[in-house]
Amino acid sequence: MIAIIKQGVQKNQIDTLVQWLENQNLTVHISNGEFTTILGLVGDTTKIDIELLENLDIVEKVKRISEPYKSANRKFHPQDSIIDVGGVKIGGGNFAVIAGPCSVESEEQIVEIAKKVKESGATLLRGGAFKPRTSPYDFQGLKADGLELLKIAKQETGMPIVTEIMNANHLELFDDVDLIQVGARNMQNFDLLKELGKTKKPILLKRGLANTMKEWLMSAEYIMSGGNENIILCERGIRTFETYTRNTLDLSAVPMLKELSHLPVIVDPSHATGISRMVKPMALAATACGTDGLMIEVHNNPQKALCDGAQSLTPDEFSDVMNSVSKIVEVMK
Repeated sequence: MIAIIKQGVQKNQIDTLVQWLENQNLTVHISNGEFTTILGLVGDTTKIDIELLENLDIVEKVKRISEPYKSANRKFHPQDSIIDVGGVKIGGGNFAVIAGPCSVESEEQIVEIAKKVKESGATLLRGGAFKPRTSPYDFQGLKADGLELLKIAKQETGMPIVTEIMNANHLELFDDVDLIQVGARNMQNFDLLKELGKTKKPILLKRGLANTMKEWLMSAEYIMSGGNENIILCERGIRTFETYTRNTLDLSAVPMLKELSHLPVIVDPSHATGISRMVKPMALAATACGTDGLMIEVHNNPQKALCDGAQSLTPDEFSDVMNSVSKIVEVMK
């Protein structure tokens, strides 16, 4: 349920209403727009008398929200959310590019790549320390050592770091991580999502391999219901019957999610296609359809990469992509 407040209402009047609603065992989210203030009511709203609420002098209108996701709903929060990740803003017209290798392999590797992607315009550095792999025999990442190497690359370049968490028990290790990634396989790991909801860290929530947008937003709701509203959604392709690409990149998710939710949406064309030569056209298409950013895998020697070399760009290829993407970003403004 949302209560739309009339223009010109004093703050103390709103505070009194909020206190009364909270006394009804409801959580109240306040969204202050340029012309409108909206109170989003989360909890058992069946006990609220809508007519009584609407008849209050300060209330313009009351609406029930039919969608099961509340905090992530644009009706609760009409303005775009802007997420600050270590000084880099994402959403609300702020475009960001996350780049780096699938896996951190060595200090030399991650520092070299970090410097090169920054030169080309990337604003955040990605690198896998804990790697979920389909085969138990594949490289699983350097784990805690990989996190330490990411921190070194951050010190060398000043770039905020992005890396994936696999287990809530690892949260203490992620104190210096600027953006915690929840991968596709963990999108519905609800115990993990609940723990992330207790933190204030920005969360990059990737879409599951075969999940609907509604299910994806409900996963975001798990995090937000715990108090953490710093969430960025990442479309990374879904599993379909097509086999020529690794997944099918659902670019329709970008404009649709922007209708449904206020959360920023970025696109990962690397995991979506699994083919390096497909990354550029999909990155350009994603930018043109209104994404708030891109996540691109870059490796200094893709042929010898320990993980996902086939979808990784070289630094020179990444520079070429960034040159084209920047032109579309300017047009979209």
